[in-house]
Amino acid sequence: MSRLSKNSSRSAVCLRISAIIVVAMLLSPVAALAQEQTPKADIFIGYQWLDPQGKVPVPGSIPLQFQNIGGMPRGAGFAFAYNFTRSLALEADAGANFGKVVNNIETLTIGPRLTWRTEDVNYFIHTLFGWNRLNDPVSGVHNRIGAVLGGGIDIPVNRHFGIRLFEADYQWVPENFSNVVPPGQTEERRPNWGGARLRTGILFYVGGAPEVAPTASCTVQPSEVMVGEPVTATATGSNFNPKHDLTYTWTSSGGKVSSKENTANIDTNGLAGGSYTVTAHIADRKMKKGGETSCTANFSVKEPPKNPPTMSCSASPTSVQAGATSNLTCTCTSQDGVPVTVSGWTATGGTVSGDGTTATLNTTGASAGPITVNATCTDSRGLTTSASTEVNVEVPPPPPPQASKLSQCDFPNEKKPWRVDNTCKAILDDVAKNLQQNADNKLVIVGNAEPSERRKNLAAERAVDSKAYLTGGEAKQGIDPSRIEVRTGSGGTKTAEYWVVPAGATFSGEGTQTVNEGVVKAVPDHPAPAKKRGGAKPKAR
Repeated sequence: MSRLSKNSSRSAVCLRISAIIVVAMLLSPVAALAQEQTPKADIFIGYQWLDPQGKVPVPGSIPLQFQNIGGMPRGAGFAFAYNFTRSLALEADAGANFGKVVNNIETLTIGPRLTWRTEDVNYFIHTLFGWNRLNDPVSGVHNRIGAVLGGGIDIPVNRHFGIRLFEADYQWVPENFSNVVPPGQTEERRPNWGGARLRTGILFYVGGAPEVAPTASCTVQPSEVMVGEPVTATATGSNFNPKHDLTYTWTSSGGKVSSKENTANIDTNGLAGGSYTVTAHIADRKMKKGGETSCTANFSVKEPPKNPPTMSCSASPTSVQAGATSNLTCTCTSQDGVPVTVSGWTATGGTVSGDGTTATLNTTGASAGPITVNATCTDSRGLTTSASTEVNVEVPPPPPPQASKLSQCDFPNEKKPWRVDNTCKAILDDVAKNLQQNADNKLVIVGNAEPSERRKNLAAERAVDSKAYLTGGEAKQGIDPSRIEVRTGSGGTKTAEYWVVPAGATFSGEGTQTVNEGVVKAVPDHPAPAKKRGGAKPKAR
C-alpha cells in the first residue's frame, strides 16, 4: 500500500471515530448509569507514552533521507474536564513527549468527553482537536492542527481522588516538511501522522454535590405497654440503591427480639418497669463504603407499684484529726424482700473507698469542718434510695516554732581573716533589727573555717567577733549578750551563720560545738603587737 493510501485510510479512521463519539454523546442520557456522586470537574496528571508513527529527515543526508521517530517513552500528560452532566464533559488536554530522533512533540487540544459511570469503574471516550507542535532538529518547529481520539478506564478511590488505570488514544496530525523536502516528493513533503498515545496517572475530583448518606427511621407500636404485652418495631431506610437487597439486624436493650426483614417483635415478659430502646441496623452489602446506617426507637414498660429499699448509714469515729480515717457502714433492706446492693460511695471532702455496705473515709488534705458521706442502695428491680452520714474534721494544732537561718557573713580578708568588714556589718545591722523587733527571739552564731586556714580558733573568733559587733560594736546596737550563743560548725567555709531561734524553739546544733568565750576573745581590728624581749614597748600604730 502506498504512503498516500495509508494516510487516506488514517483520515477515514479519524472521521469514523469522530462520528461514533458524536452518536454516543447523543445517546448518553440512555447509556449513562447513575453513580453515587458526579464531581463538578476532574484533573488528570500522569505519565504519557507516544508512538507518532512518523518519519523525519535524517540530519546531513544527501540526498535527503527519512527515519522513523519510533516510540517516545519520556512524556507527561495533563487534562482538565468540566462535567455538565453525569456523562457529558468538556475536556482540555495537554501532552508532551521527548525523544532522541526529534526534540519533542507537544499537543494542546479541547473537545467533548463521554463518561459511563458505574459504582466501581468509570469508562470514557473523547474526541479532541487543537494544536500540535513538532520540534525537529532538521526541519525546525512545526505548528499544526491535529486530533486526539480514544478513551480509557478510571477507578474512583473516594470523592476527592481517583486513578486513571489506562488511557489509549489515536493521535493524528497532518505534517508539512515543504521547507526541506523538494516538491516532487509528495508523500514525504505532506505526510499524515497517526499513532498510539498511552497514559496512566492520578485524578483529582473537584466540587460536586456531597454524597448523600443512607438514613433510617424506626417506629414502635405501641410505645407504652404493661409488662408482658408485645411491642412491634418497623424500620424504613432512605437513600439506598433501590436495586439492592438490604439486610436488617435488630437488637433491644430489654426483652426478647424476633424479626423478619424490616419488622421486629419485642416480648416484654419478665422486664422491669422502665424505658427501653430497640435498634435496627440496615446494611447494603453491595456497597463498599457508606452502605450502613442505624435507627432507634424507645418504648416504655409499666409494672405494678413497688416499694423502694430503706437505708441508714453511720461513721466511726464521727470526729477525727485531719489525715485520720473513719469507718463507714450502711444498712439497706427491701420491704418487698428482693435482693439489694449498696454502691456509689461519695464524699464532700477527703477520699472514700470501699464497696458494698462498708467503706473508709481518708481525710488527708481535707479542710476542717464536717464531711458528708453518701451511698446509694439499689434493689434487683432498679429502685434506689440514698442515705448519708457526717464525719467532723478537727482543726489541727499549730506547728511548733522552728529555728531558721536568717543570713551569713563571708570573711574574705586574708590578712585579718577574723575581721568583721563593712559588708558583714551591714548584714549584722539587719540581724540586730530582727532581735530588736522580736524581743523573745534568740540568736545562735555558728563560725566556720576552711581546712586550709591554719589559725587556731579562727572559726570561734569569727563567731565571737560577730557577737561583739552586735552587743557593743561601733553601731551601738546594744543587743543583750545573754540572747546570743556562739558556736563553731563544720561547714568548711570562711563564714559565720546567723540562726534566729523564736520563743519555744530550739537550735538542734548538729555538727556544731559551743565556744568557750572565757578562752576565745573578740579580736580587735588593730591588735597591739607582741612585746619585744629586752626592749622598750613599741608605740601603737
